[in-house]
Amino acid sequence: MDLSHLNLKQKQAVVETEGPMMILAGAGSGKTRTLVSRITYLLEEKNVSPYQVLALTFSNKAAGEMRDRVSRDVSADIGALQITTFHSFCARVLRSEANHIGLSKNFTIYDTSEAKTVVKGILNRRGISQKDVSPFEVLYFIDDLKNTGHYPGRNIEDKDYEVDKSDMFFDMYLEYEREIHKSNATDFGGLITGVIQLFEKYPEVLKRYQERFRYILVDEYQDTNRAQFDLVCMLSAQKRNICVVGDEDQSIYSWRGADIRNILDFEEVFPDAKLLKLEQNYRSSKNIIDAASAVIARNTQRKGKKMWTDNTEGNSIEIVECHNDKEEAEFVVNKTKETVAEGSPYDEIAVFYRTNSQSRLIEDALRASNIPYRVVGGIKFYERKEIKDLLAYIRIVVNDKDSLAISRVINVPTRGIGATTIRKIEEEAIKNAQSLWEVVVNIVDNPEEYKHIRLTTRVKNSLSHFVQVINDAKLADQTAAPSDVFEKLLYESGYWEMLRAKKDYESQARMENLQELGNAISQFEMSDANANLQSFLETITLDQNNNSEDEEESKLGEVSLMTIHGAKGLEFNHVFVTGAEENIFPSYQSMENGEESIEEERRLFYVAMTRAMKMLYISFAQARMLFGQLRFNGPSRFIHEIPNKFYNWEKIGGGKQQFFNDENDDWDDFSDPEYDEPVYQVQTSQAKKSRFPKGSKVVHSLYGEGKVLASEGPHGEEKVTIQFRDGAKKKFMAKFAGLTVL
Repeated sequence: MDLSHLNLKQKQAVVETEGPMMILAGAGSGKTRTLVSRITYLLEEKNVSPYQVLALTFSNKAAGEMRDRVSRDVSADIGALQITTFHSFCARVLRSEANHIGLSKNFTIYDTSEAKTVVKGILNRRGISQKDVSPFEVLYFIDDLKNTGHYPGRNIEDKDYEVDKSDMFFDMYLEYEREIHKSNATDFGGLITGVIQLFEKYPEVLKRYQERFRYILVDEYQDTNRAQFDLVCMLSAQKRNICVVGDEDQSIYSWRGADIRNILDFEEVFPDAKLLKLEQNYRSSKNIIDAASAVIARNTQRKGKKMWTDNTEGNSIEIVECHNDKEEAEFVVNKTKETVAEGSPYDEIAVFYRTNSQSRLIEDALRASNIPYRVVGGIKFYERKEIKDLLAYIRIVVNDKDSLAISRVINVPTRGIGATTIRKIEEEAIKNAQSLWEVVVNIVDNPEEYKHIRLTTRVKNSLSHFVQVINDAKLADQTAAPSDVFEKLLYESGYWEMLRAKKDYESQARMENLQELGNAISQFEMSDANANLQSFLETITLDQNNNSEDEEESKLGEVSLMTIHGAKGLEFNHVFVTGAEENIFPSYQSMENGEESIEEERRLFYVAMTRAMKMLYISFAQARMLFGQLRFNGPSRFIHEIPNKFYNWEKIGGGKQQFFNDENDDWDDFSDPEYDEPVYQVQTSQAKKSRFPKGSKVVHSLYGEGKVLASEGPHGEEKVTIQFRDGAKKKFMAKFAGLTVL
C-alpha cells in the first residue's frame, strides 16, 4: 500500500494499529484522508476481515463518503465492513438482540413528534397544562439523561451526571420509558442507552460483539456524548484496538450533548493510549493559522496542539469596523463584487454569522445587487415559515381579498378552524363570488344566514377573533407606524405566545427571526418618510423576484451563507465572519453561563477562522438593531485576542462618527452607558412602571369605562386585560388601545 501521500505523523497514525490511540487532528490537517488510509491499511496490509472492523461517525453522509473512499482504495469486497453512524449501528444491534430487553425485532423508533405525543399524554394524565410545562422541556430532560447514558435502573457514579430522582421530570421520564416500551418502541436516544443496557445486563452478548469487532474507529470524536463514550469503551474493552479521531478545539456542540471530557479524559480511561497530534494544516495561509492558533491558545480545556503550515504567509486578516449593521452588509456585497471582478467565482466565497436571524440584512443586500447566494443548511430568510406567516397577516391588512394569505394563517396559531371548516368557507366564497374575507366577515356579522354550513360555537368565536385582529390592525395602519402594526399582529394574533410557550430551540430561533423581521420593518421606516406596510411588502416582493442574473454570473456559482455551526468541515477561499460583537459572538447566553461557555464560543470563533483558505474578513458594527432597539455592543473580545501583526483594522461608513479607536486596547474607552451591558440587562434596565396597574379604572375610546384586571410585559409592549361594565373582558396592546386612566 502506497503511503507516500501522507506526512510522517499521518503515516504513524495509519500503521500503528494495535492498542488504544487518540489522534488529535487539527483543522485542515487531513483527518479524513488519514482515517480512510488506516481502514485501508487494516484490510490490505494486515489482512483483517471487513467483518471485524467497525467505524463510527455522526451522519449518513459522512459514513457514505468514507465508505466510498475505502471501496475505491481496497481491491477486495468490503460488503461486511461497517462504516456507519452510532444510531444506525445500535439500531442494528437491537434488531438482532431485542428479545433480551423485552422488545420484538420489529420495534418502532419514535421521532420527535411521536415522542412529544407521548409526553403530552403524560402531562394530560397528571393534570398539568402545557402552558405551565412544555412537552419540549420534558423531552430535553429525557434527552439529557440519555446523552449521559442513563436508562431506568442504571446508577452512574459521576458527580457531573448526578440525577435528582425526586424531581417531577424524572418521574415523568420513568413513565415515558414505560409507555414507549409498552408500545414496543424506543426513541433515538434510547437506541444508544438500549445497547448499553443490553451489554451491561447480558455480558455474554457484549462478549460476542467484542470478539467480532477487533478494530474500532470513531470519527469526529469531539462530538460524542457520554453515552457514546460508554458504548465504545464497552466494545473495545477486550481487544483494546480503539482509535478515536477528533479535535478538542472544534468541540462546539455541547447544546446537543457533546462532552469535551471524552477527549480530555481519554488517557485516564486508556492509560496506555498513544497520543498523536496532526498539527500540519494544508488548508489556510500561515497568517490565518497563526492568528487562529493564538486565539484558541487562551482556552484551558485543550490538549495543547500547535497548528502550523508550509503554505505561504498570505494576506493579513481584515478587521472591518462598520458604522452600523446595514453598512456591514454593504461591505460584504462590495467586497464580494471586488473579489469576483478579480477572478474568483461566487462559490469560493462564504459569509458566516452566529445566528440564523443575522442572515436577513446580508440577504437583502445580496439580492439588491443581483448576487446569487444560497443558505447552506438553512432556509432563506423570507422563505422561513414564521416569516411567511407574519407577512401573510400583513398582506391581509393591506389587501383583505388576498385569499391565499387568509387560508395560510386563519388557523395559525391553531384556533380550531380545521381543513373541513376552511373548505366550507371556500365553497361558500366560490358559490357567492366573494373573497374568503367577505365570507368570514359575513359569518361573524350574520351567523344566522350561515346555519347551513354548520359551524360550531368554537369555530364561530375563533373566526370572530381572527376578524377582530385584522380589523384592529387595519385601524392602526391608518395612523401608527408599520413596525407598530407588525407588533400588534405578532402579539394579538397569539403567534408570539404560541412560540414562547413551546420553549424549544427551534421556537427560540423562530422568535429571533420574527424580531429580525421587526427590525427590517423599522429600518425600512427610517429609509422612507412615507413608509407603510404596502410599500414594505412591495419592496421585499420585488427584491425576491429580481433574479435577473446573466449567463456569465450563473456560471460562477453562488455565495454561501451559513451559521458557523453549519460551516464546520467546509472550506472557502474567501470568508466573511460577520457580527463579531460582544453579546452576539460570544452570545449573551454564554456570557451568562460562565467560562466554560465562553471557551466553547472561542472554539466556534476558531472554527470560523480556520474555514478560510486565502482571505479572512472579520466585521463588526458600532451600532446594531437588536430586539427593535439600537445596541452598542462593542467588538468581540475574540478580535482582541488576535495579535496585532496578523491583521489590518479598517473603519468604513458613518462619516466622522466613530466609536472605537484603531488601537487594539482603546475600544473599551467608549462611554455610552449601555455599552458594556449584555442585551438582556439593557432590556431589564429599561423596564418602567406600568402605566395601567392592576385595579386602576380606565376609559376605552370605543368600549367605555372598565377596570384593569391584569397588566403584563415591558414598557412599550404592555398588554392589559380589562373588564368592562357589561362584564366583557378584553385584552389589548396598551399603546394601541386608546386608554385613559381615570
